[in-house]
Amino acid sequence: MTADGASKRFSTSAYAADLQASIAEPPQSARHLSGGLSSLQAYTEEVRQMLATPRGWSDEQRRQYAEKLNRAVIGFPQERAEMLAIIADWLIKKRLQHMPFGNLPYGSLAEALFAEVIGMNVLELVLRNREGLEEVQVVGTGIFEVRDGRAAASPYRFQDISHVERIQQNLVLFNNDRINPRKRWAEVLLSDGSRVTMTGFGFTAQPTLTIRFYTVKRFNLETLWRPEYRTIDEDMLKLLLVIVRSRFNMVVIGATNTGKTHLIKALIAAMPDEERIVTIEGRFELMLARDFPGKNVIEYESDEDDPLHGPRQAFKLALRQSPQRICHAEIRDEDANIYVRACTRGHEGSITSVHANTLEDVPDTITDMCMLDGRGMNAGRMTRRIVEHVTQIGFEMRMIGGFRKLVRIGEYEWLNGEIKVRDVVRYEDSLGRWIFAEPLSSRASQRIFRHDPEGGQTLQALGAINPC
Repeated sequence: MTADGASKRFSTSAYAADLQASIAEPPQSARHLSGGLSSLQAYTEEVRQMLATPRGWSDEQRRQYAEKLNRAVIGFPQERAEMLAIIADWLIKKRLQHMPFGNLPYGSLAEALFAEVIGMNVLELVLRNREGLEEVQVVGTGIFEVRDGRAAASPYRFQDISHVERIQQNLVLFNNDRINPRKRWAEVLLSDGSRVTMTGFGFTAQPTLTIRFYTVKRFNLETLWRPEYRTIDEDMLKLLLVIVRSRFNMVVIGATNTGKTHLIKALIAAMPDEERIVTIEGRFELMLARDFPGKNVIEYESDEDDPLHGPRQAFKLALRQSPQRICHAEIRDEDANIYVRACTRGHEGSITSVHANTLEDVPDTITDMCMLDGRGMNAGRMTRRIVEHVTQIGFEMRMIGGFRKLVRIGEYEWLNGEIKVRDVVRYEDSLGRWIFAEPLSSRASQRIFRHDPEGGQTLQALGAINPC
């Protein structure tokens, strides 16, 4: 330190000389504190750059290293231990492991540097309890925790917005990305499906950080029936299996965190492994090839801002790859027409999700998106086409009593120029269970007996279809 307290630029050779001198004449404790803290800031930047440098002989090895950095930053224990070991090894090679760092609450210099470069500040306390933790939402200095589908204010919060911005910069640095006044958002997606979304620099009024953890490796319909999930019951399990085997086109609606993705994955799990399935997503979330390695699946990640790799191009290529079923994670404006055409041209048994308030709203919502194409189509004819060929069976998800439940299964019909939804199954809050309300139409019943005669007999016994 200089006489006026300003810090010098760090020099390895100068530090080595100081270290030798300290052996002969130990510095005073006050000099330990001030000099240690000053050097800690310099070492922090050096370690940050050291960790951000790609490691490995191949692109795959470098990708795996970047993945470890991401996982370490958002709290995965094994990767955090590996990064701490790398920092400790770096300090030993530079003979800095005994450098003082004042009265900061760390056991070693390696831990102090780790906390600054990798650590999540107060989020460390949130991440200690990962039981049921699905999402961490940061807005400014405030923190919200989503556990089992419910968001609640965390007892912890950041002392200053700068701490949130530091975490953002660490994440983008380790991903060769940026978040600054020119690009005021960034996303990080890990191979296990965990996702980090961040915004700042005026794009949002305050910096935000949303960490959505991938908490389930594999779902199937039998899993959703278990007592710890209570998404469906045994009779609904039988109905859903018949719907899948009968190759109805399906649509799922529900609010955020109500289990739409889990239901879609469970339905896909029930599809025969040999059937060619193509998935089209804006961000890889389903991870079917990873979780169902035996399935004949092709997964597309489309970029709306890139015409060469957007939804339209993904659909065009997908339809040339002999798909038997198409899973479109969510219908959006620009690809609604393509999905409708796919469902009407032989790709039975496909599934998608739509943002809509009720099942009755879904066909009109998709029609509105199709009309944005500007081709001057007849809205009535388009809606009828969607009802009869795209949204044959609808599922509605909702949170009830802390559990994600499939609260409604409806069959779409076009009657007298209007949309009708038969409530085949609905969840009755007052009874705390599901009831079969209306049997499936004769048209649907015939389809079931054609594709799955045994399943038709099962549903007939449940009262889900009328005797033929």
